[in-house]
Amino acid sequence: MIWCLVLGLISACSSGASSEGGNTDGEAASGEQIVIKFGHGAAETNARHEAVLKFKELVEEKSNNQIKVDVFPNETLGSEPQMVESVAFNDLQMVAAGTYAQYHDKMGVFELPYLFETPEKAYEVLDGPIGQEVAEPLIDHNLRILAYFENGFRNITNNVKPIESPEDLSGIKLRTPEVPVSISTFKTFGANPTPMAFGELYMALQQGTVDGQENPLTNIAASKFQEVQKYLSLTGHQYSPLPVAISEEFWQTLSPELQEAVQQSAQEAAEYHRELVKANDEKLVEELKAGGMEVNTPEKAPFKELALEVYKEYEDIYGKELIEKLVEAGK
Repeated sequence: MIWCLVLGLISACSSGASSEGGNTDGEAASGEQIVIKFGHGAAETNARHEAVLKFKELVEEKSNNQIKVDVFPNETLGSEPQMVESVAFNDLQMVAAGTYAQYHDKMGVFELPYLFETPEKAYEVLDGPIGQEVAEPLIDHNLRILAYFENGFRNITNNVKPIESPEDLSGIKLRTPEVPVSISTFKTFGANPTPMAFGELYMALQQGTVDGQENPLTNIAASKFQEVQKYLSLTGHQYSPLPVAISEEFWQTLSPELQEAVQQSAQEAAEYHRELVKANDEKLVEELKAGGMEVNTPEKAPFKELALEVYKEYEDIYGKELIEKLVEAGK
Protein backbone atom coordinates (compact mmCIF):
# COMPACT_ATOMS: atom_id res chain seq x y z
CA MET A 1 0.00 0.00 0.00
CA ILE A 2 2.80 2.43 0.96
CA TRP A 3 4.68 1.60 -2.28
CA CYS A 4 1.55 2.39 -4.31
CA LEU A 5 1.29 5.77 -2.60
CA VAL A 6 4.95 6.51 -3.37
CA LEU A 7 4.49 5.59 -7.02
CA GLY A 8 1.40 7.77 -7.17
CA LEU A 9 3.32 10.73 -5.71
CA ILE A 10 6.18 10.34 -8.22
CA SER A 11 3.69 10.16 -11.07
CA ALA A 12 1.92 13.30 -9.87
CA CYS A 13 5.19 15.24 -9.57
CA SER A 14 6.32 14.14 -13.03
CA SER A 15 3.06 15.20 -14.65
CA GLY A 16 3.46 18.64 -13.04
CA ALA A 17 6.69 19.39 -14.97
CA SER A 18 4.83 20.79 -17.95
CA SER A 19 6.46 23.25 -20.30
CA GLU A 20 3.22 25.22 -20.55
CA GLY A 21 3.27 28.23 -18.26
CA GLY A 22 5.64 30.69 -16.64
CA ASN A 23 8.34 28.54 -15.03
CA THR A 24 9.11 26.40 -18.04
CA ASP A 25 11.13 23.22 -17.62
CA GLY A 26 13.20 23.02 -20.80
CA GLU A 27 14.08 19.38 -20.21
CA ALA A 28 10.47 18.28 -19.98
CA ALA A 29 9.30 14.79 -20.79
CA SER A 30 10.46 13.38 -24.10
CA GLY A 31 8.40 14.70 -26.99
CA GLU A 32 6.88 17.52 -24.98
CA GLN A 33 7.05 20.87 -26.76
CA ILE A 34 8.79 23.73 -24.95
CA VAL A 35 6.88 27.01 -25.02
CA ILE A 36 8.60 30.39 -25.03
CA LYS A 37 6.37 33.36 -24.29
CA PHE A 38 7.98 36.40 -25.94
CA GLY A 39 6.66 39.87 -25.10
CA HIS A 40 7.40 43.27 -26.62
CA GLY A 41 5.91 46.75 -26.60
CA ALA A 42 5.45 47.58 -30.29
CA ALA A 43 2.39 47.37 -32.52
CA GLU A 44 1.91 44.53 -35.00
CA THR A 45 2.69 46.98 -37.83
CA ASN A 46 6.15 47.73 -36.37
CA ALA A 47 9.38 46.21 -37.73
CA ARG A 48 10.07 44.98 -34.19
CA HIS A 49 7.07 42.68 -34.37
CA GLU A 50 8.25 41.36 -37.74
CA ALA A 51 11.66 40.64 -36.20
CA VAL A 52 10.13 38.76 -33.28
CA LEU A 53 8.06 36.73 -35.74
CA LYS A 54 11.28 36.01 -37.65
CA PHE A 55 12.84 34.74 -34.40
CA LYS A 56 9.80 32.50 -33.90
CA GLU A 57 10.12 31.11 -37.43
CA LEU A 58 13.87 30.52 -37.09
CA VAL A 59 13.92 28.90 -33.66
CA GLU A 60 10.99 26.62 -34.40
CA GLU A 61 12.78 25.48 -37.56
CA LYS A 62 16.22 25.09 -35.94
CA SER A 63 14.77 23.16 -33.01
CA ASN A 64 12.70 20.87 -35.26
CA ASN A 65 9.62 22.26 -33.51
CA GLN A 66 10.85 21.20 -30.07
CA ILE A 67 10.40 24.88 -29.21
CA LYS A 68 7.20 26.82 -29.85
CA VAL A 69 7.16 30.62 -29.52
CA ASP A 70 4.04 32.54 -28.52
CA VAL A 71 4.40 36.25 -29.34
CA PHE A 72 2.70 38.98 -27.30
CA PRO A 73 3.04 42.45 -28.94
CA ASN A 74 1.74 45.90 -28.04
CA GLU A 75 2.45 45.73 -24.27
CA THR A 76 -0.14 42.96 -23.95
CA LEU A 77 1.79 41.57 -20.97
CA GLY A 78 2.54 44.95 -19.40
CA SER A 79 4.84 47.91 -19.99
CA GLU A 80 8.45 47.27 -21.03
CA PRO A 81 9.78 47.61 -17.44
CA GLN A 82 7.05 45.24 -16.24
CA MET A 83 7.90 42.65 -18.91
CA VAL A 84 11.61 42.86 -18.09
CA GLU A 85 10.72 42.29 -14.44
CA SER A 86 8.58 39.29 -15.45
CA VAL A 87 11.58 37.75 -17.24
CA ALA A 88 13.80 38.49 -14.22
CA PHE A 89 11.29 36.57 -12.08
CA ASN A 90 11.00 33.79 -14.69
CA ASP A 91 7.28 34.44 -15.17
CA LEU A 92 7.98 35.28 -18.83
CA GLN A 93 10.66 33.62 -20.94
CA MET A 94 11.73 36.39 -23.35
CA VAL A 95 11.38 40.11 -23.96
CA ALA A 96 12.62 42.73 -26.44
CA ALA A 97 12.84 45.99 -24.51
CA GLY A 98 14.93 49.09 -24.03
CA THR A 99 14.71 49.27 -20.25
CA TYR A 100 17.26 47.18 -18.34
CA ALA A 101 19.11 49.92 -16.46
CA GLN A 102 17.02 49.31 -13.34
CA TYR A 103 18.94 46.02 -12.98
CA HIS A 104 22.33 47.16 -14.23
CA ASP A 105 23.11 50.87 -14.59
CA LYS A 106 25.60 50.43 -17.41
CA MET A 107 22.94 49.02 -19.76
CA GLY A 108 21.88 52.64 -20.21
CA VAL A 109 25.26 53.65 -21.61
CA PHE A 110 24.25 52.93 -25.22
CA GLU A 111 21.45 55.50 -24.87
CA LEU A 112 23.90 58.40 -24.47
CA PRO A 113 23.14 61.09 -27.08
CA TYR A 114 25.13 61.27 -30.31
CA LEU A 115 27.27 58.29 -29.36
CA PHE A 116 27.28 56.59 -32.79
CA GLU A 117 27.70 58.31 -36.15
CA THR A 118 26.18 55.41 -38.13
CA PRO A 119 24.17 52.24 -37.43
CA GLU A 120 27.13 50.16 -38.63
CA LYS A 121 29.34 51.64 -35.90
CA ALA A 122 26.68 50.71 -33.36
CA TYR A 123 26.52 47.12 -34.65
CA GLU A 124 30.29 46.72 -34.31
CA VAL A 125 30.13 47.78 -30.67
CA LEU A 126 26.97 45.92 -29.67
CA ASP A 127 27.92 42.63 -31.36
CA GLY A 128 31.49 42.79 -30.09
CA PRO A 129 33.28 42.57 -26.74
CA ILE A 130 31.88 45.87 -25.40
CA GLY A 131 28.29 44.77 -25.93
CA GLN A 132 28.99 41.47 -24.16
CA GLU A 133 30.92 43.13 -21.33
CA VAL A 134 28.16 45.64 -20.58
CA ALA A 135 25.38 43.01 -20.63
CA GLU A 136 27.11 40.23 -18.68
CA PRO A 137 26.24 41.46 -15.14
CA LEU A 138 22.53 41.14 -15.98
CA ILE A 139 22.90 37.37 -15.62
CA ASP A 140 23.07 37.94 -11.85
CA HIS A 141 19.51 39.28 -12.18
CA ASN A 142 18.30 36.26 -14.20
CA LEU A 143 18.51 38.22 -17.47
CA ARG A 144 20.69 36.96 -20.33
CA ILE A 145 21.05 39.25 -23.37
CA LEU A 146 20.97 37.13 -26.53
CA ALA A 147 21.22 39.83 -29.19
CA TYR A 148 20.60 43.48 -29.90
CA PHE A 149 17.59 44.28 -32.05
CA GLU A 150 17.31 47.97 -32.89
CA ASN A 151 14.88 50.83 -32.84
CA GLY A 152 17.19 53.02 -34.92
CA PHE A 153 18.04 56.69 -34.49
CA ARG A 154 15.51 58.69 -32.50
CA ASN A 155 13.89 61.91 -33.74
CA ILE A 156 11.61 64.52 -32.19
CA THR A 157 7.96 65.25 -33.01
CA ASN A 158 5.79 67.93 -31.43
CA ASN A 159 2.81 70.24 -31.94
CA VAL A 160 4.48 73.54 -31.00
CA LYS A 161 7.14 74.34 -33.62
CA PRO A 162 9.96 72.85 -35.69
CA ILE A 163 13.02 72.09 -33.56
CA GLU A 164 15.96 73.83 -35.21
CA SER A 165 18.12 74.20 -32.09
CA PRO A 166 18.13 73.20 -28.40
CA GLU A 167 16.58 76.60 -27.59
CA ASP A 168 13.45 75.56 -29.47
CA LEU A 169 12.86 72.79 -26.92
CA SER A 170 12.51 75.26 -24.05
CA GLY A 171 9.19 74.72 -22.25
CA ILE A 172 8.11 71.83 -24.48
CA LYS A 173 6.64 68.94 -22.51
CA LEU A 174 8.26 65.96 -24.20
CA ARG A 175 7.45 62.35 -23.48
CA THR A 176 10.53 60.18 -22.95
CA PRO A 177 10.85 56.47 -22.17
CA GLU A 178 11.32 55.52 -18.55
CA VAL A 179 15.10 55.56 -19.00
CA PRO A 180 17.23 57.85 -16.78
CA VAL A 181 19.73 58.85 -19.48
CA SER A 182 16.90 59.86 -21.85
CA ILE A 183 15.37 62.03 -19.14
CA SER A 184 18.76 63.62 -18.39
CA THR A 185 19.41 64.23 -22.08
CA PHE A 186 16.25 66.24 -22.60
CA LYS A 187 16.66 68.18 -19.39
CA THR A 188 20.10 69.17 -20.69
CA PHE A 189 18.62 70.04 -24.11
CA GLY A 190 16.15 72.36 -22.34
CA ALA A 191 12.87 70.43 -22.68
CA ASN A 192 10.50 69.34 -19.92
CA PRO A 193 10.92 65.52 -20.12
CA THR A 194 7.89 63.49 -19.07
CA PRO A 195 8.49 59.72 -18.68
CA MET A 196 5.52 57.64 -19.78
CA ALA A 197 4.78 54.08 -20.95
CA PHE A 198 4.69 53.83 -24.73
CA GLY A 199 1.19 52.36 -24.68
CA GLU A 200 -0.16 55.59 -23.13
CA LEU A 201 1.56 57.91 -25.59
CA TYR A 202 -0.90 58.24 -28.48
CA MET A 203 -3.72 59.28 -26.16
CA ALA A 204 -1.41 61.68 -24.28
CA LEU A 205 -0.46 63.38 -27.56
CA GLN A 206 -4.05 63.47 -28.74
CA GLN A 207 -5.27 65.04 -25.49
CA GLY A 208 -2.34 67.45 -25.18
CA THR A 209 -1.06 65.91 -21.96
CA VAL A 210 2.37 66.19 -23.59
CA ASP A 211 3.42 68.44 -26.49
CA GLY A 212 5.65 65.93 -28.20
CA GLN A 213 7.76 62.82 -28.04
CA GLU A 214 10.93 61.30 -29.49
CA ASN A 215 11.21 57.93 -31.17
CA PRO A 216 12.71 56.19 -34.18
CA LEU A 217 10.84 56.72 -37.44
CA THR A 218 9.59 53.13 -37.46
CA ASN A 219 7.81 53.68 -34.13
CA ILE A 220 6.46 57.09 -35.16
CA ALA A 221 4.92 55.71 -38.36
CA ALA A 222 3.69 52.40 -36.94
CA SER A 223 1.92 54.21 -34.10
CA LYS A 224 0.43 56.79 -36.51
CA PHE A 225 1.75 59.75 -34.55
CA GLN A 226 1.35 61.84 -37.72
CA GLU A 227 -2.35 61.88 -36.84
CA VAL A 228 -1.65 63.76 -33.61
CA GLN A 229 1.67 65.56 -34.27
CA LYS A 230 2.48 68.40 -36.69
CA TYR A 231 6.29 68.70 -36.71
CA LEU A 232 8.99 66.07 -37.26
CA SER A 233 12.58 67.17 -36.58
CA LEU A 234 15.26 64.73 -37.76
CA THR A 235 17.60 65.27 -34.83
CA GLY A 236 18.97 61.69 -34.86
CA HIS A 237 19.93 62.44 -31.27
CA GLN A 238 20.20 58.92 -29.98
CA TYR A 239 20.83 55.47 -31.40
CA SER A 240 18.38 53.18 -29.69
CA PRO A 241 19.34 49.51 -29.38
CA LEU A 242 16.73 47.00 -28.32
CA PRO A 243 18.32 44.18 -26.29
CA VAL A 244 16.56 40.81 -26.40
CA ALA A 245 16.66 39.03 -23.04
CA ILE A 246 15.85 35.50 -21.97
CA SER A 247 15.30 34.26 -18.43
CA GLU A 248 18.61 32.76 -17.28
CA GLU A 249 16.73 30.19 -15.19
CA PHE A 250 14.78 29.10 -18.26
CA TRP A 251 17.96 29.16 -20.40
CA GLN A 252 19.70 26.73 -18.07
CA THR A 253 16.89 24.20 -18.53
CA LEU A 254 17.60 23.98 -22.27
CA SER A 255 19.96 21.43 -23.75
CA PRO A 256 23.15 22.82 -25.36
CA GLU A 257 21.65 22.10 -28.78
CA LEU A 258 18.51 24.10 -28.01
CA GLN A 259 20.55 26.91 -26.46
CA GLU A 260 22.49 27.14 -29.72
CA ALA A 261 19.25 27.20 -31.72
CA VAL A 262 17.87 30.03 -29.58
CA GLN A 263 21.12 32.03 -29.64
CA GLN A 264 21.58 31.74 -33.42
CA SER A 265 17.94 32.57 -34.08
CA ALA A 266 18.11 35.68 -31.91
CA GLN A 267 21.21 37.01 -33.71
CA GLU A 268 19.80 36.25 -37.16
CA ALA A 269 16.52 37.95 -36.22
CA ALA A 270 18.51 40.97 -34.97
CA GLU A 271 20.28 41.27 -38.32
CA TYR A 272 16.93 40.92 -40.10
CA HIS A 273 15.45 43.67 -37.89
CA ARG A 274 18.35 46.02 -38.64
CA GLU A 275 17.87 45.58 -42.37
CA LEU A 276 14.15 46.27 -42.04
CA VAL A 277 14.75 49.48 -40.09
CA LYS A 278 17.42 50.66 -42.55
CA ALA A 279 15.23 49.97 -45.59
CA ASN A 280 12.22 51.65 -44.04
CA ASP A 281 13.68 54.95 -42.83
CA GLU A 282 13.83 56.94 -46.10
CA LYS A 283 10.43 55.65 -47.16
CA LEU A 284 8.94 56.53 -43.77
CA VAL A 285 9.99 60.18 -43.96
CA GLU A 286 8.01 60.52 -47.20
CA GLU A 287 5.03 58.70 -45.70
CA LEU A 288 5.02 60.99 -42.67
CA LYS A 289 5.19 64.05 -44.93
CA ALA A 290 2.27 62.69 -46.93
CA GLY A 291 0.43 62.22 -43.64
CA GLY A 292 0.64 65.96 -43.00
CA MET A 293 3.84 66.35 -40.97
CA GLU A 294 6.22 69.25 -41.57
CA VAL A 295 9.77 67.80 -41.65
CA ASN A 296 13.03 69.62 -40.94
CA THR A 297 16.66 68.61 -40.40
CA PRO A 298 18.33 70.78 -37.75
CA GLU A 299 22.04 71.49 -37.41
CA LYS A 300 23.34 68.86 -34.97
CA ALA A 301 26.45 70.64 -33.66
CA PRO A 302 24.66 72.58 -30.85
CA PHE A 303 22.99 69.36 -29.66
CA LYS A 304 26.29 67.47 -29.76
CA GLU A 305 27.91 70.20 -27.66
CA LEU A 306 25.26 69.74 -24.96
CA ALA A 307 25.64 65.95 -25.21
CA LEU A 308 29.12 66.33 -23.70
CA GLU A 309 27.45 67.58 -20.51
CA VAL A 310 25.36 64.40 -20.37
CA TYR A 311 28.52 62.29 -20.78
CA LYS A 312 30.08 64.17 -17.86
CA GLU A 313 26.98 63.67 -15.71
CA TYR A 314 27.12 59.89 -16.22
CA GLU A 315 30.86 59.34 -15.74
CA ASP A 316 30.34 58.13 -12.16
CA ILE A 317 27.68 55.63 -13.27
CA TYR A 318 29.09 54.28 -16.53
CA GLY A 319 32.76 55.02 -15.97
CA LYS A 320 34.77 57.64 -17.84
CA GLU A 321 36.88 54.95 -19.51
CA LEU A 322 33.85 53.12 -20.94
CA ILE A 323 32.30 56.34 -22.25
CA GLU A 324 35.56 57.38 -23.92
CA LYS A 325 35.92 53.90 -25.42
CA LEU A 326 32.40 54.11 -26.87
CA VAL A 327 32.87 57.63 -28.21
CA GLU A 328 36.05 56.54 -30.00
CA ALA A 329 34.42 53.36 -31.36
CA GLY A 330 31.36 55.28 -32.54
CA LYS A 331 33.25 57.74 -34.77
